[in-house]
Amino acid sequence: MKQQLTIFFLFVTFFSFAQKEADWKKSAFTITPELLLGLTMESNDGFPDTKLQKQAILNFGNYQNNNPQEWAQRLKAPKTGLSIGITDFGNLDSLGIAITAMPFIEFKAFESDRWKVHTGMGASYFTKKFDSETNPQNQAVTTDITWAFRLYLYYQFLSTKNINWRTGLGYSHHSNGHTRLLNQGYNSFLVSLSAEIKNPLNNPRIDTANILPSYKRTVYDYYAFRAGLGQNAFALAFNDRKNVYTIAGEYGRVYNNTFKIGIGFYYRFYQHYYDYIEGNESLVQNGREFDYFRSNPWYYASNLGITIHGEIFLNHFGIDLQLGYNLHKPSYKLDWRINEGWDNTPREISRSWVLGELDGSFKKKHRISSRLGLKYYLIGMEKAPKNNFYIGAHLNANLGQADFTELSLGYVHSFNFRERK
Repeated sequence: MKQQLTIFFLFVTFFSFAQKEADWKKSAFTITPELLLGLTMESNDGFPDTKLQKQAILNFGNYQNNNPQEWAQRLKAPKTGLSIGITDFGNLDSLGIAITAMPFIEFKAFESDRWKVHTGMGASYFTKKFDSETNPQNQAVTTDITWAFRLYLYYQFLSTKNINWRTGLGYSHHSNGHTRLLNQGYNSFLVSLSAEIKNPLNNPRIDTANILPSYKRTVYDYYAFRAGLGQNAFALAFNDRKNVYTIAGEYGRVYNNTFKIGIGFYYRFYQHYYDYIEGNESLVQNGREFDYFRSNPWYYASNLGITIHGEIFLNHFGIDLQLGYNLHKPSYKLDWRINEGWDNTPREISRSWVLGELDGSFKKKHRISSRLGLKYYLIGMEKAPKNNFYIGAHLNANLGQADFTELSLGYVHSFNFRERK
């Protein structure tokens, strides 16, 4: 829970502090009330009946047209900000409500001022969660605080002097990052109506060509190392949180102090896997499928992989995405056998118990990993520092299925600075 609260705090402050350090004061501040209606998809068999999902959100944003920092100009002046919202999932007794805080970024779509793509990632607090006795049908959420994500497409259908009226369509998701089971999560599809209230003193359409700096095209190389501490749950019979330890490195290039791409590696050690093997639990006992794991518990509890890494810098902050390929993750086979067979697999598994099949879905999730999150850099990337440190919060997944939630500390060394032609 402490880790989740830390991540919650990091996300709430993500863009709040991003703009306060600069001297420029001309980026247009907007407040956008938003109402949404939609469907809460069933998370499990026997899921409670739901009516229309209803959301009310306040979006506090800044247009970056007048921001002289390079990232704002390279990204064509997006809008950034923080959304605060409340959600009624359509069944207050079983699903309750969620209160969400979510940093967001919004880009033009189709090269038009009328169309916008809006995406955000943050955290939600839930008033209702799964309970085996009092709320057994709702298997979507089992923790008070979860990750939250939204992706929307907006269309501005009417503009007046003070208000831009918009409608939208999109997807919202909540899950706890596999820190406790059950973790089916909420998936919702909604339509939106919003009113972007302009600040009359700061019009984002002002022509600032004469006051904004002109940037040269640049590139430099970097290498980086990080250490991470994650947490996850293993199975219903082993539903306490245990640590996932990570070390990783990468090498790549940064373009225009804004875009980063690199390749790297990671090593992870899963405490749950190690304890299962060391504890001589059912499936590693003599004569069982994974008895050979006991010959070297550390080796079989380890995970080694290679990655492709992309990041967008917003000066002190980074929006971070990583795709990886697992070269070695033997205990995921054990994990899959326990969790993808019959429901409620007990700690003592009889030989007659039906376990998960190692099918095509397993093979993909066994090999493909992903990592999505946010970073805060000690020195703003606008300055292209030779040495820098960061703290990050990430959700790690097996091909989109949550694996563990992680906090990390990293070091970056940059070199070979040069202009591009």
